[in-house]
Amino acid sequence: MAFDPTSFKVLSFDIYGTLIDWETGIYTSLLPLISKLAISSIHHPSNSTETQNRSFILGEYTKLELAIQKENPPLAYPEVLASIYSRLAAQLNIPHAEHEATKFGESVGSWPAFPDTVAAMQSLSTRYKLIVLSNVDRASFSRTLSGPLAGVSFDAIYTAEDIGSYKPDLRNFEYLVMQAGKDFGARKEEILKVAQSLIHDHIPAKKFGLRPSVWIKRAGDGVAMGGKWAEYGDQVELGATFGTLGEFAKAVEEAFAREGV
Repeated sequence: MAFDPTSFKVLSFDIYGTLIDWETGIYTSLLPLISKLAISSIHHPSNSTETQNRSFILGEYTKLELAIQKENPPLAYPEVLASIYSRLAAQLNIPHAEHEATKFGESVGSWPAFPDTVAAMQSLSTRYKLIVLSNVDRASFSRTLSGPLAGVSFDAIYTAEDIGSYKPDLRNFEYLVMQAGKDFGARKEEILKVAQSLIHDHIPAKKFGLRPSVWIKRAGDGVAMGGKWAEYGDQVELGATFGTLGEFAKAVEEAFAREGV
């Protein structure tokens, strides 16, 4: 069946990775820690290319994040990030102060938006109700919304803090469907998941029985976080794939134009 954007009432967005360039934000925020390594260390940034450095830092971050969120689902996202920082420092035998971990935990609001994000979201807001389904806490998201996402309006914000668990837990998707029904009268089949991460969003979306989702394939096959297609592609069901959010927004407008709306 062909993908029909006009058949949905609600778009549910992952924010970090889809709208926000979390790879750049996290890499930039953790690079000073890795730079404390001895020059002789193979992981010191001066001994590798930027691509290699990003792959190492973001790979370690991903493993630690998933482990900590699984160990302690109620833990607030800034505390998850602070724990990641401390565990990464311990793994690499890098001395660090508690305030450094806390600072990393508060860095979410400084992670940059992708260049196409704001304009694309403003366009999509004329066609759908826009819902946040994010693993961050409300305070962190508020800083993002008033910073890199200034100019974007959401109709509802559902966070891990509200739900008590982190994606890819299916409870987050159950909450999405329940609340979207209460808030907007949207049926399950009227909700479209739009996201970058295969692990956090597309795999659980399929497991929960949402209609085929839209993959915003940021960074192409060079993506460091969220899972690679070669490893996870057989576990998802996609309605469409776009390289950027802007391309998706353009396709939506073209689809509505064909319907004369």
